Amino acid sequence: MATALKIDFVSDVSCPWCAIGLSALEKALQRLADDVTVDMHFQPFELNPGMPPEGQDITEHLTQKYGSTPEQQALAREAIRSRGEGLGFVFRAEGVTRIYNTFDAHRLLHWAGLATTQPPALQRALKEALLEAYFTHGDNPASHEVLLRVVDKVGLDVDRAREILAGNEYADQVRERERFYQDAGIHSVPAVIINDRHLISGGQPVEVFEHALQHIASGKAEN
Repeated sequence: MATALKIDFVSDVSCPWCAIGLSALEKALQRLADDVTVDMHFQPFELNPGMPPEGQDITEHLTQKYGSTPEQQALAREAIRSRGEGLGFVFRAEGVTRIYNTFDAHRLLHWAGLATTQPPALQRALKEALLEAYFTHGDNPASHEVLLRVVDKVGLDVDRAREILAGNEYADQVRERERFYQDAGIHSVPAVIINDRHLISGGQPVEVFEHALQHIASGKAEN
């Protein structure tokens, strides 16, 4: 009999390692399909909560935040692109040009994850589509036009999403979840939390996720 696991995937839609981590996790789950069933929830984390709606040039942002040079950023971008390619996730060869505010995207993800609103698979589909919109197509995840297009693409209610974006619905809930994970010690993403107890940090290889999930499902992991 397959073991049921709960997974909270804490991440941001403007985090390339989150796209890599999710792709690797999904491949690991495919390998374990006969042994593990998963109840997955996507939880909010903003890498740049103070980012204005118009965003910031990505080279300028990374230089200010990390002190990296354009040459170092180009090398890192190619390494990320290569990792993504190996997992079936396409990063634009030229990378993204700007970093944006992602709070509204998280409000929609929260809405999509409400069990009383729509099937759980739609939150996962929305998360994947938002990552693809930003990293593959270079779209602006702060743009309501982009967000509504992605909502429509995955089969969510566009009119309801438009109502949410026009106001402040779910803003308090998103901030509460962000504080919860920060208070729990999550300060970088992706953070993959299994059964509210076990943490796997970072965009790990498929095999790392596979072995960790097997270990936890078998009951051998420490409490």
